[in-house]
Amino acid sequence: MVRELGAPVGAGVYNVYTGERGGSAVPTAAQLGLEPPRFCAQCGRRMVVQVRPDGWRARCSRHGEVDSADMEAKR
Repeated sequence: MVRELGAPVGAGVYNVYTGERGGSAVPTAAQLGLEPPRFCAQCGRRMVVQVRPDGWRARCSRHGEVDSADMEAKR
């Protein structure tokens, strides 16, 4: 699911929840869909995240923006 999204959350070498290089475990809250991504998957930079009642929006200064609505559309 995450691999099909744009650069900030899609395929990359960094974990979008912890910011660590690939291979790190995904936190339980993130597995349950309760935690928005906090780090860009491509560059590992901390993203600007806005949490809304209906979802979230995350923006990397280098790789653009992704919205939780995009994630729902890919399911």
